[in-house]
Amino acid sequence: MQIILIQDVENLGHKDDIINVKDGYARNYLIPQKMAIIATESARKVIAENKKQQAHKEAKLKLNAESLATQLGNLRLTIGVKASATGKIFGSVTPLLISEAINKNGYEIERKQVVVADDHIKEVGSYTVKVKLHRDVYVEIPLEIVAE
Repeated sequence: MQIILIQDVENLGHKDDIINVKDGYARNYLIPQKMAIIATESARKVIAENKKQQAHKEAKLKLNAESLATQLGNLRLTIGVKASATGKIFGSVTPLLISEAINKNGYEIERKQVVVADDHIKEVGSYTVKVKLHRDVYVEIPLEIVAE
């Protein structure tokens, strides 16, 4: 039986995939659990149209992310923190602090978009952080941590 997946199913496929499964698996598990629908001709047309619209939206989002990446490419961040004489920071610099510093410069970045190598920084120095703007678009921003 051919079905269209409504959501990702582990070891089976991703959302909007048209796949063949055994009749019992489809009728007794996938369809009642709202994981799939029967692949009728009208359902195939709806899925094709949805994929077309999704591709258009995805292209627009990627274009916006790339333009923001060029703007963020020129940005240099400096964050002042309390630190000991040896350069150890009291606490740590987290993605939340970094996103707030970026937002003070007039950009809209969430903390989930900031990727730090070890999830936090514990010493004064120069670092590079990645900002994930889109699934395929990352930008690296130089970051300077200084003692106050």
